[in-house]
Amino acid sequence: MLMGPGSTGPLNARLIAAAYRDEQEATDKVLRLGSAIDAYLFASPVPYEFARKAGVLTMPATYVPLGGASLHEALLRATLDERYDPTRASLDVLSRADVVEAYSEVDLPVDGIHVHEELTSTAQLTSFHEGLWRRKATRMAITCVRGVAERLEAIGVPVMRLRPTNAGVRSALQTAGLLGAHHRLEEAQLGVVIVDVPTLRDSTRRSTPRYWRDELRLALHRLLLQEAHRINATAHPVDDHTFMVTATRGSLVSATEGFRQPPFVERIKAELGIAIEVGIGMGRTTQDAETHARAALSRAQATRQSFAVDREGRSLVPAQRAPQRQQTPEPLRTKGRETLMRLSERIAEEDGPLVVDAENAGRMLGVTPRTARRLLRTLVEEGLAWPLPPNRTLQPGRPRQLYRLIIEKLDKDKAGK
Repeated sequence: MLMGPGSTGPLNARLIAAAYRDEQEATDKVLRLGSAIDAYLFASPVPYEFARKAGVLTMPATYVPLGGASLHEALLRATLDERYDPTRASLDVLSRADVVEAYSEVDLPVDGIHVHEELTSTAQLTSFHEGLWRRKATRMAITCVRGVAERLEAIGVPVMRLRPTNAGVRSALQTAGLLGAHHRLEEAQLGVVIVDVPTLRDSTRRSTPRYWRDELRLALHRLLLQEAHRINATAHPVDDHTFMVTATRGSLVSATEGFRQPPFVERIKAELGIAIEVGIGMGRTTQDAETHARAALSRAQATRQSFAVDREGRSLVPAQRAPQRQQTPEPLRTKGRETLMRLSERIAEEDGPLVVDAENAGRMLGVTPRTARRLLRTLVEEGLAWPLPPNRTLQPGRPRQLYRLIIEKLDKDKAGK
């Protein structure tokens, strides 16, 4: 920590220490720090490997290397101390290629060295060194793991622990600073989300009432503004059935679970009962990002592939599009028309309006509001009802979702027959 920005040159960074007693605790430290970190710098490859294998590294990460200068320093100390013989040694964690290179650079033979490259448990690494020493195949151990060094010392095995050099720490700090700065630039990339609403697009062809389209568009715009505010973005309508959300790549990563799920879809489906289609694009300018977003939307609509592309127009992977709205099979269409017919008959008997909610529909059909809500959504999917904006009231609880029944469809069927 003392080798921070002051001694490493123009490194504009704030260092946060996360100390641990055992290298395996690094995984928990990473989880505790969360997304507030731009880059992780580990004290050695050991904690880095534990965190990497646990799958908790969501930000750029590097470590202070223990090969090269650190190994040279350990070999020099070993040759100056008669208790050690570096020509007959066991080493762990480092790759054999790095060990052979370091030995060759200081003109030491490698015939008597044994290397355990894989990072395993402290007990397994200790057993590796101890077994070779007891068979007199080695005369010393060189380890990267503090716990291994402590256990070997306790049973009398001559051991030397690799430690990072000052130059290695300074170099690793610079690398971590560059990684963090690059990550910041990546996160700050301009991103555009194009939201297309098939219900509004199709309703213009069906000559649906303009007031219904306007109310639904306003309700949808209100929801998108709320979602955009949550991720520090902006939202505005583009045309009768399209909206644009302008954000950064970093905010979109969190809103899409790393571009695995399209944003806004679930909430709009839950509150308005309609499906939307989404395309996300990155770019150096808003125009570039919008062009890429529209291309991603067209690709997703045509091929059900990735809904997000980067600044070069390549798919951001892994990106999985939500299941497409499928055409309702004929049995459900028949059931939907039967439901609409039953509702229209009861409405005619009561001389009531064509706008209903789940409670009224449930009362007229003799089912629970939950079942009625599901039946009304089926009517929407089949084009037999229009979802209206939620009815906001001063009363607490979920606002009432209203639906306008399109009984004109029944009249057309009768006329066709």
